[in-house]
Amino acid sequence: MKNMKTRLETSRELSVQIAEAIRNAIVSGTLIVDERLPSESELAEKFGVSRPTVREALKRLAAQNLIRTMRGATGGAFVNRLRFDEAYGQQITTSTLLLSMNAVSFETACEARYALERACVPLSAARRLPDHLATMRAEIHRQKQPGLSDESFCASDVAFHRALVDGAQNPVLSYQLAGAVEGTQPLMNMITFTARNRARIISFHAEIADAIEARDARRADAALQELSAHTIALAHQVKAAHRSAHNQSDPQPAHQPNRQPK
Repeated sequence: MKNMKTRLETSRELSVQIAEAIRNAIVSGTLIVDERLPSESELAEKFGVSRPTVREALKRLAAQNLIRTMRGATGGAFVNRLRFDEAYGQQITTSTLLLSMNAVSFETACEARYALERACVPLSAARRLPDHLATMRAEIHRQKQPGLSDESFCASDVAFHRALVDGAQNPVLSYQLAGAVEGTQPLMNMITFTARNRARIISFHAEIADAIEARDARRADAALQELSAHTIALAHQVKAAHRSAHNQSDPQPAHQPNRQPK
């Protein structure tokens, strides 16, 4: 059993190394988009491993959307064309996990998110299209609905800021901000939604949308900066209320004087 476990671990390690080697070839341009990879048997011979080990390596690459497989006489494994919009989900998931696993403070996450988002404001003010403005206005209208749940309001909040970022029409920024905005917004909403006033948030959004429509980057940046300060203040308020409630529910025992034994 021990030898079998050792072989399995070795096979797993080899598949990781092979996947990394092929990934590096794709990133460096040695393997180009739509190029067919060598067959499993050819890869097994090249790397000096078994075909199951190669198959495992290819599965790892497929999970990263780096390759796609096709069946048939003209099938095989091909280098995939990775698109920014297809990678958004992975970026958001990675950012969310990093924030939760590393216990990043609310203030740190908020500071990073708004600093990056504010960098998009001048570009969005200059380049936004009617569709971006329409999305922002639609989300503001949605947020005003009295029966909107907290979860739906939070989702609309994310969609509004996504439209603001996408208005910059820079796919690299949109990809990077997907993690910064959509990875941190749920965390921020979870902490502050019990204390925030929806009308206040909507007023910030309306001011930002009006400024972007007027192509007034300075005004939009000021509104976004004010929203950032408001969000952090709410978080401090919520934390203070939690501490107060905890102290009241867990009172310190009264001091008992020392008694001398009789």
